[in-house]
Amino acid sequence: MSEKDTISMQLVREALLQSCAPGAATEEVLNKVGIDPALLQTADARVPATAYARLWRLLARRGDDEFFGMDPRKLKSGSLAFLCQCSMVQPNLAAALASGLGFLSLMLEHLPAQLVRQQSLAEIVLQEDDQDPRRAFTYFTYWMIVHGVACWLAGRRIPILAIELRCPEPDFCDDYQVMFSENLRFDRPRTRMIFSAECLDLPIKRTAEELKRFLAQAPANILVKYRDPQSLASRIKHDLRQLPAEHWPETEALAQRLCMSASTLRRRLAEEGQTYQGLKDSVRKELAIVWLAEPSISFAEIATRLGFADASSFYKAFRKWSGSNPGHYRSLILND
Repeated sequence: MSEKDTISMQLVREALLQSCAPGAATEEVLNKVGIDPALLQTADARVPATAYARLWRLLARRGDDEFFGMDPRKLKSGSLAFLCQCSMVQPNLAAALASGLGFLSLMLEHLPAQLVRQQSLAEIVLQEDDQDPRRAFTYFTYWMIVHGVACWLAGRRIPILAIELRCPEPDFCDDYQVMFSENLRFDRPRTRMIFSAECLDLPIKRTAEELKRFLAQAPANILVKYRDPQSLASRIKHDLRQLPAEHWPETEALAQRLCMSASTLRRRLAEEGQTYQGLKDSVRKELAIVWLAEPSISFAEIATRLGFADASSFYKAFRKWSGSNPGHYRSLILND
């Protein structure tokens, strides 16, 4: 992870909220991890993800709690290591997640969780009691641990289709959308993460040496790279969202709009690890997931909005994107 990868100062404020006394104690901690305390007063400040990771580790050591003091029971130092050790001996991701979630459910009083497989979709559901929902930061820290470990175990990123949370939407969501999914839904009846069930069959083949390296780099290696909103790919995706799919330009026309040649456009996107077709598919998937959560919008209308010839073509594309057919996804997401 390079120093260019950054985390919003808002997440630093959230991490300090319950785990460090304000004033001199906070300043001492921030200085120790290389974060200027003056940035606490800057609304849009960002810090290197490596500095945020150092803060996480320092607060965990001092409070003997790897969960920022956000549960009545501490997630004691060494919990992440034990979670990985329990999970990596399982044959596949389904068993690994069941083992890991079982451990976290024992350790944390307020966040018991269950893995549920629903045909082509899977969800991790937090089985909370009826008391007030937690802070968004609490939920997202939990998801960061679970999803980060799952991706390491599988040796690949596990795409998230949606995250629903019981809490209201916080003022700041940008980093959460980058870390997890554009499709974050708040004020929902329950908190859950939804992803393709085919990921559950991925084999686990991690060694003790790989675990040692993973833990040496944690949690920096589970903090997802911040995407520059001014990057070419981000700008193109933003523009695509503003247009009906039928009006999306072809490569040559897009390049002309951007005052560059088509070859330069392809090269610059490649430098960002992107293709124009991949960006279009990404926006189509984002929009499809949002519209499938609206029961008044028919599959045929969604297909038309996304520029597909018919509903059948949309079905095939959505299954390719998500591993699930749209009907099953809609049924799951609307099943409150």
